[in-house]
Amino acid sequence: MKQLGEGWNWRELKIGDCFVTYGRTLFEADLLNFVTLCGFSEELFTNKEYVKEHAPMRGGHPVPGALVYSMAEGLVIPTTLQGTGLAFLSMGFDIKGPTYVGDTIHVEIELTEIRPTSKDPMRALVRTTNAVKKQTGETVLVYTPLRMMQGR
Repeated sequence: MKQLGEGWNWRELKIGDCFVTYGRTLFEADLLNFVTLCGFSEELFTNKEYVKEHAPMRGGHPVPGALVYSMAEGLVIPTTLQGTGLAFLSMGFDIKGPTYVGDTIHVEIELTEIRPTSKDPMRALVRTTNAVKKQTGETVLVYTPLRMMQGR
């Protein structure tokens, strides 16, 4: 029986392939749960009055870049790495703009590197450039994960 939702087989990919995820709205509950779980108790994220009076960003209630990244990975992993991802090795990380409660994000993925490993030709190092965009089309975060993946 064929498994639904299985991740990419690196042997079927080529540099330059592009994909887009579904969207995900960031809700107040997401912010509250994230800052509570991770200890992000900075007033910028926990105090609406502080945000109104002191924060230089006037677009609403900001969310941490770490939350945006985590939500982006939640959109990427189940559709690209489920069952084929072996290890997360490194990444570049660049926040391009603010994200607020109520924004809807999606991830645009471009494959930029595929290298079979020297120890096991069934495995490869795969790098992507993941641009997180919000509903306005603005890029708010770019990250470039290098992952080890298995082939079939």
